[in-house]
Amino acid sequence: MFLEALKKQNPDLIKAALSLFKQGQLLPDTTVIDVDQVIKNALLMRKVADKHGIKLFAMTKQFGRNPMLAKILINQCKFDGVVCVDFKEARLMAKHGLPIANVGHLVQPPSHMIQSLVNDVKPQVITVYSLDKVKQISDAALRANRQQGLLLKFFHPRDNLYTNQESGFPITELQQVVAEIQAMPNVVIQGVTHFPCFLYDGDTKTTLPTPNLTTLIEAKHALEALGVECQQINAPSATSIETIPLLAKYGCTHGEPGHSLTGTMPSNAITAQAEKIAMLYLSEVSHHYGDDSYCFAGGYYRRGGLENGLVYHSGQCQSASIYNDDRDSIDYHLRVAGLYPIGSPVIMAYRTQVFVTRSDVALVTGVSSNNPRVIATYDSLGNQLDSHEVHHG
Repeated sequence: MFLEALKKQNPDLIKAALSLFKQGQLLPDTTVIDVDQVIKNALLMRKVADKHGIKLFAMTKQFGRNPMLAKILINQCKFDGVVCVDFKEARLMAKHGLPIANVGHLVQPPSHMIQSLVNDVKPQVITVYSLDKVKQISDAALRANRQQGLLLKFFHPRDNLYTNQESGFPITELQQVVAEIQAMPNVVIQGVTHFPCFLYDGDTKTTLPTPNLTTLIEAKHALEALGVECQQINAPSATSIETIPLLAKYGCTHGEPGHSLTGTMPSNAITAQAEKIAMLYLSEVSHHYGDDSYCFAGGYYRRGGLENGLVYHSGQCQSASIYNDDRDSIDYHLRVAGLYPIGSPVIMAYRTQVFVTRSDVALVTGVSSNNPRVIATYDSLGNQLDSHEVHHG
């Protein structure tokens, strides 16, 4: 999906990955990230967000919940915190002392984690969509003698909710929900959120608001009519330089950039955006079967739009079709059309969610200066790997 864009926008990343692979610094099934380009993307985004008065929470799951990149985004790029879509991400980021801005949006914190979340992690806000969960947070905050901010998620029947992410208070029950929450001690409604609020539209080749944004704004106005000041109107999905002005236009206050940090938002595969691609997937031909080659996998993402790869051998670069022939099967390998020498590196670029894969994540600097260096390697869930796990040539 992003291979042509990668070749145009960041060919040095391809050269760097091949060089480090040849040296034995990188193994197959590795997502390779150009850290310097991520910083450039983030700083451009920060500048536009400052102009429009929008705060940015970093969404890290796309690149494997990587704590080193998260620290860079907070410290160097002045992002306003890290968003954790589930409690395991919150656990990891808290371990590294990162400021957690929002937790609970896609996955609520489990009952036995709430006390430590409120006591120790102290997120700016916890997103909630059941009164039972609010009661648990209220009890924990009372014991901790602190006030815990909440974001409320409401839904309307017209909304676009992803499968297995269905959640929210019915917007028809907003007044009752607010009254019950306000009766609970030590919790404060700080605003509203929803997801996805923006999506890329292939017909218009632009990123457009979804019905969810309409519901979000409706909920904001209803809360304000009840005297609740909405300090956060958080409208995640597809936050990028293209959409930040839209956030401001619709009265939102917060966005949560994810794919735009690595330049892998859908719009960038069609029309070049300000953010440049900073991520690729590296593999290696493992064996042959019939008339095809098979490369090591583990990083396949079924919504990623993977179609082609670049195979390097004998001083040549050849484009090849790449297949995952059965989505129900584990991606031990991907099929590469044609026969290529075993050990040949394969470069791919596609939309991914690293945290649901088995891939390693290599952070690389010095790409554009032709002096690439692996500064750290992590697994797909943000745990750093020992140096001996990458074999140096």
